[in-house]
Amino acid sequence: MPLHPQVEALIAQMVAQGAPAPESMTVAQNRAMIAELAGLAGEPEDVARTEDTTAPGPGGDIPIRVYVPTGDGPLPTLVYYHGGGWVIGDIESHDALCRALANRSGCVVASVDYRLAPEHRFPAAVDDAYAAAVWAAEKIGDFGGDGSRLAVGGDSAGANLAAVVAQQAKSRGGPRISYQLLVYPATDRHDDSPSMHENVAGPLLSRAWIEWFLGCYLNSPDEGQDVRVSPGRAEDLSGLPPALVVTAEYDPLRDQGAAYAGRLREAGVEAEYLPCPGMIHGFFQMGGVLDTARETVDHAAGALRRALA
Repeated sequence: MPLHPQVEALIAQMVAQGAPAPESMTVAQNRAMIAELAGLAGEPEDVARTEDTTAPGPGGDIPIRVYVPTGDGPLPTLVYYHGGGWVIGDIESHDALCRALANRSGCVVASVDYRLAPEHRFPAAVDDAYAAAVWAAEKIGDFGGDGSRLAVGGDSAGANLAAVVAQQAKSRGGPRISYQLLVYPATDRHDDSPSMHENVAGPLLSRAWIEWFLGCYLNSPDEGQDVRVSPGRAEDLSGLPPALVVTAEYDPLRDQGAAYAGRLREAGVEAEYLPCPGMIHGFFQMGGVLDTARETVDHAAGALRRALA
């Protein structure tokens, strides 16, 4: 279908502002831009309480913000990794989204402020993401969560990290992950599927911007073959947790997300695939301006609630 009218209006507004192409901007400028885009999520919802804490990580303490919804604990837990190409984004950029997910799923949400590139290149983000999941399994009970009912999730690069953590938990014998929420996940650095060509110039996420992110994140081109960068290249996906994989029609990452959902199913993993027509990369965070974003967050929250009941 064509771009959703609400998306079309949003893109027109962005174009009218005349901002330069993100891949031509500095890291600092890109980080400032995503901070401004955070307002598209709408007014942050109140939750029962939030608490900023840290988890021990291989490079030092990892900041984590815990969102606790109303409800009698211990509550199921979602460890959430923000998107932003492993370079931009943080706890604040995804604050409104994590609040909505906590309220609508009934889960305690632990939002992870993993180390960013280029200051900390691969595998720093992966190491922090795994360490945060281990911490949640052991310590989330201190915040009213249930570490035995643990999901991992994220959007874009964050969904990449969630998928990698699920694979690492399987290969390393824990922690036990019960569910994966993968929103337009980056799963194959070498993907050259039709969606990468159809959406080479975006809207929003372009192939050039993807290459900019990867240039900041990776130490060398051959790291793209590593399954911790490209979890879709893992040989054996059997035994992984059930998943919800969300994609957007006008997104270069669309086909690799769909392929990952398909491979999970082929490996015997229960995987729901939710394609979102007329949507663009990043839409999941735009509940303040896109009806489909709010509906998709509701869908994801319902899936979490059912999976972790």
